[in-house]
Amino acid sequence: MAASINGVGGVGFGGLTCSTKTALPSSRSSSFRVQMSVPVEDKKRNYTLQKSQEAFNAALNLMPGGVNSPVRAFKSVGGQPIFMDSVKGSHMWDIDGNEYIDYVGSWGPAIIGHADDEAGSGVATLGLPDSPGVPKATTSGTLTAPYNDIAAVESLFNSNKGEIAAIILEPAVGNSGFITPKPDFLEAIHHLTKENGALLIFDEVMTGFRLSYGGAQEYFGITPDLTTLGKVIGGGLPVGAYGGGREIMEMVAPAGPMYQAGTLSGNPLAMTAGIQTLKRLKAPGTYEYLDRITGELVQGILNAGKKTGHAICGGHIRGMFGFFFTEGPVQNFDDAKKSDAAKFVRFYQGMLREGVYFAPSQLEAGFTSLAHSPEDIQKTVAAAENVLSKI
Repeated sequence: MAASINGVGGVGFGGLTCSTKTALPSSRSSSFRVQMSVPVEDKKRNYTLQKSQEAFNAALNLMPGGVNSPVRAFKSVGGQPIFMDSVKGSHMWDIDGNEYIDYVGSWGPAIIGHADDEAGSGVATLGLPDSPGVPKATTSGTLTAPYNDIAAVESLFNSNKGEIAAIILEPAVGNSGFITPKPDFLEAIHHLTKENGALLIFDEVMTGFRLSYGGAQEYFGITPDLTTLGKVIGGGLPVGAYGGGREIMEMVAPAGPMYQAGTLSGNPLAMTAGIQTLKRLKAPGTYEYLDRITGELVQGILNAGKKTGHAICGGHIRGMFGFFFTEGPVQNFDDAKKSDAAKFVRFYQGMLREGVYFAPSQLEAGFTSLAHSPEDIQKTVAAAENVLSKI
């Protein structure tokens, strides 16, 4: 049986920037337990989550865990989910009336901001790499290697001569925080596939049209045999796409034997939303702006960490970013697991009270949009310094 290599399970930052601890005492405690420290009501800041709590209690009777996607359950940061009522640009309002600067962006699609007058805005969900109920036979033809570890990939090829059909990976990882490839990693992967007659498949669901108009493959200068796309390409509406060279694509029906069809494939509503978004992204200076504000955001958080005595590593490419509470460098998943998860919980809950909404997991990438203003970035950095000074 031919196998595919799934490039997940490891992380590493290329060009990683870290802030190191100052002489300030660390608040890290091995006995820290995740508790809900975001109060239902905070009279001092007029911050309440009473309506969200009531909505969550009702949702528990309708959906498993009260959410429609596991990452929205807030389990890794404590407490119950916050229910949003409306969005516009870079801001969101929950059903209690609290306002937030949003760095989740519908989990990536909202690259031009929420509820744009021309392109619109929507939602996207994330899946789990595996879960109870998935038969083992489903993954029996899959081999895994750590991201950024070319020696591990070479070893799999050497021990499975002629059996590996393809390598599938995110060129820059967004499902373990934000992780960029080491220099020459993607080029080495590309060479291995050519040398062994395997296909190279890029999962650009997150990176497509976000790292550049041509995605990560244009940014890094590596052309895969096949590409999968989602999120941005639909302008926020649920759209998925795949493509590749003519020889491969002509294997798909009706030109070839591989059958693929969908009732709503190419539906005009989703296509219109996607086209309008892509038109906006072609405007001069689009990606330069995203790169500038995201760089200022990440560097501001790193500087805040250094000033307040917390070790933080972080990085970004254009409008995609991430950071870990660790001295670093983070080069694989084991390094990432050393990140101070307890400290992130306290940081996350503090930022909510300050009106800043990050993904409720340290292992999710963050996103900026064209709707984020310099003032949004300044407020976020100031909030981060304030929160970190109290941890």
